[in-house]
Amino acid sequence: MRAYVAGVGMTKFEKPETRDWQYWDMVREAGVAALDDAGITYAEVEQVPVGYCFQPSTAGQRAAYELGLTGVPVYNVNNNCATGSTALMLARQLVEGGACDCVLALGFERMKKGALGQGADGGDFSTSPVARHYGIMAARHGFEMTPPTAQIFGDAAREHMERHGTTEAQLAAVAAKNHRHSAHNPYAQFQDVYEVDDILAARTVHRPLTRLQCSPTSDGAAAAVVVSERFVERHGMEERAVEIVAQDMATDTEESFASGSCIDVVGQPMSRAAARRVYERAGLGIEDVDVVELHDCFSVNELLTYEALGMCGPGESGPLVESGATTYGGRWVVNPSGGLISKGHPLGATGIAQIAELVWQLRGEAGGRQVEGARVGLAHNIGLGGAAVVTLLRAG
Repeated sequence: MRAYVAGVGMTKFEKPETRDWQYWDMVREAGVAALDDAGITYAEVEQVPVGYCFQPSTAGQRAAYELGLTGVPVYNVNNNCATGSTALMLARQLVEGGACDCVLALGFERMKKGALGQGADGGDFSTSPVARHYGIMAARHGFEMTPPTAQIFGDAAREHMERHGTTEAQLAAVAAKNHRHSAHNPYAQFQDVYEVDDILAARTVHRPLTRLQCSPTSDGAAAAVVVSERFVERHGMEERAVEIVAQDMATDTEESFASGSCIDVVGQPMSRAAARRVYERAGLGIEDVDVVELHDCFSVNELLTYEALGMCGPGESGPLVESGATTYGGRWVVNPSGGLISKGHPLGATGIAQIAELVWQLRGEAGGRQVEGARVGLAHNIGLGGAAVVTLLRAG
């Protein structure tokens, strides 16, 4: 059975503690927007997967209760930065498998100011779920007193520079592009435009990454209504529903750790595997895609993901972004929302917010950031530890 996204909604992503709200307030805002967008009520929703990382168990129920007290199953999902896309994947599986005709996927996060530590539990690295990943990093690069996620991605950037001649200016070009895109996104945490020189001159977080190349901590929520083909027909949604053509999740394999490279540890092999299976199932390739929302938690990860998705060969991603191929007027438009770097990154909401942006793009409803003629969109969401989710969407 085919699955479709019938409605999406999200809050503005904001710096933590900017607004006096609780996580259930943001879920109510995003959830109501998605239901209204689909033209349905919460009473028609049969199951609700809810993604978040930093709240207690059953926070998903507390959040979903703001939309209605109908007694439907609510699932709490935590898959690090890939949490939102994991919730969406569960919704799609419930629909494609025939268990449900209408599922609401929710994602939210209410975060603290400052850089992320070891993980949601704040534990030490010896007991962290990503201890193996950081162990690979430390063995090759040592361990410094900088934010650990910035360190592991910064070390991946240095390896890419050493291996392929990637430049700091090319890394900064990713951030410049995404900050420029976010100027047209009212949901983005930042809407300031920076040039490459501004980004290079910003404070270094972990060499070579500067502050403007790193996604911020954010508060926010997103929601997507996932429905079956018969639900679409019954409600006359054919014109606005967007098909989930294919979706796949990959987790770490031996390839992630065998090389001792941070490029592999941060997930390039997972992303490559998930993308390959999505293309096979869809009968489409990256050449058929018009618009991409990908996981630019740090500028280097956008370059690594270009290669994993088949947009270019190994080591060719720096020249690709410099050429303008991944912005308006180029071959693809990547992160028209501003991406994680500029739109913001509330962990549990990110993957669903990517879907919201693509749905608006494929419907032609993205306003000043609209990609002309967009018919096929691809979302890529990754979490260390690890999970990589790739989703291919097509306009109805």
